Amino acid sequence: MDTFSVWHWLILVILFLLIVVPFMKILPRAGIPGWIGLLAIIPFVPLILLWVLALKKWPGDERASPS
Repeated sequence: MDTFSVWHWLILVILFLLIVVPFMKILPRAGIPGWIGLLAIIPFVPLILLWVLALKKWPGDERASPS
């Protein structure tokens, strides 16, 4: 039976930090709960989250639009 070596765990932690943590920081700024960023572990979910962030109306959009 093969087990994960230290290198496998290190790679998993680095991927977690590079993918999930930015989503957990950005999503609350867009008015979405930060825990949704944990879903970025699932394949293709980060792509969907990027589309949601790109097309969602952000809280600061009303203030930035000229009258």
